[in-house]
Amino acid sequence: MKDPTSPATSEASGVAWPPIAVPGQGLPRDRQTCPAIGGPPADAPHRSSRDSQPAEASAPTTALYSASDPAPGGPEAQDGGGAAGEGGAMLDDLRTAIGRYVVLPSDEALTAVTLWVAASHIQPGLQHAPRLAVVGPTKGCGKSRLLDVLYETVHQPMMTVNTSPAVIFRVIGKNPPTLLVDEADTIFGPKAGDKEDLRGLLNAGHQRNRPAWRISGPEHKPTAFPTFAMAALAGIGDLPDTIMDRAIVIRMQKRKPGERITPFRSRYSVPELHALRDRLADWLVPLRGTVAGAVPKMPVEDRAADTWEPLVIVADLAGGHWPARARAACLAMTGNEVVQDEQTTLKTRLLRDIRRVFDQESGKEALRSQDLLAVLIQDAEAPWAEYGTKGMNAYHLANLLRDFGISPANCRFENGRQAKAYARNQFVDAWARYCPDPAPSVPTAEVPARPTRGRPPAPPSGTLPTGPPGGPAGPRATR
Repeated sequence: MKDPTSPATSEASGVAWPPIAVPGQGLPRDRQTCPAIGGPPADAPHRSSRDSQPAEASAPTTALYSASDPAPGGPEAQDGGGAAGEGGAMLDDLRTAIGRYVVLPSDEALTAVTLWVAASHIQPGLQHAPRLAVVGPTKGCGKSRLLDVLYETVHQPMMTVNTSPAVIFRVIGKNPPTLLVDEADTIFGPKAGDKEDLRGLLNAGHQRNRPAWRISGPEHKPTAFPTFAMAALAGIGDLPDTIMDRAIVIRMQKRKPGERITPFRSRYSVPELHALRDRLADWLVPLRGTVAGAVPKMPVEDRAADTWEPLVIVADLAGGHWPARARAACLAMTGNEVVQDEQTTLKTRLLRDIRRVFDQESGKEALRSQDLLAVLIQDAEAPWAEYGTKGMNAYHLANLLRDFGISPANCRFENGRQAKAYARNQFVDAWARYCPDPAPSVPTAEVPARPTRGRPPAPPSGTLPTGPPGGPAGPRATR
């Protein structure tokens, strides 16, 4: 008797899945069926890249590339012919399958997870092993379900809820597993205790040739343990900054009432995902030797480029629309994390809030520490009223600004009294570096003539010197 809970069968792969859930929108109502996955397209003969094309022919391009340029791979790849066209079809099928089981926060996030899964099959030939940080504000956001899908599709998965560095040291080798860590917040959270060794291992494993040295064996010989391996970590709340900085961050959210997914059931989900995994391996494993020399054009720089490079390499191998799609996802998701960092990092948030205060006090070039604190604490949406035990004070303010080279100085204001204050020009460099696109600067008032001898100077206008310490500039006189 047919199982009423399982999807209807089809001739292509034995299973016909419901349509993909569009991130943020749920299932489209005008689509009742979708192509089957787990095999080649119905109108194309089945063949693997091992038999159809040498590895050298599928090597990634090293030419410069931008989103406006033609996709790497040439006309053949864009037309869907050859192994590159087959690779694009495999990624399309994998992307569709992942979207059935999990509603990801955006279309770019779905693309990133798809390419991350594919990159795990060539990680022995990569220079960097990107982390996948699957985080959410609460439970029930689909983090564990995404790990279930990853477990059935990545290369040589190793699932764990809690582990020790000693275990990971001994399972990572020349052909490393793909680490899948659920409930990572219990490892790095405030109640997790000392886990610096594990954090250091995960940080070092982002780049090749960063071994961990330990005394091992009965002879107590120094032994180098490899750390290079791709890893996906899921947990509530952000992971440590050093891990998030090396990760492609997927910020999960609870599904809306209209967003539906296919239940994950081993009897029919696992065979189909394994079929996709095997197709990816047939395509990508023979290319491990060629991807080692790939130098794709990246839309980002520094560590973000290191993290996204394996995904872009896979996209270039697939050809078609995947190179442009991968780079668009890279720009969107890295830009989102920059904004997220600005909103969550206290020091950067403080710089932005101080700039706002100076903009409101447009006629002042310096503000008393107490006046500045009073305005900051009045902002109900800012964290300063709850900072510390009784809210932010002058010591807290100076301590947070110290790393930017900013400190209060004595200034004599219009009432003739001296007070600790901050000058606008002290923040100009920090604003440009850490929170760019500042508001238009207020024009500086003209410096009055030096007072004549024998007469007391006029009261200052409430500004600090604008010149370097010890220089000739001094407080401006009141006009």
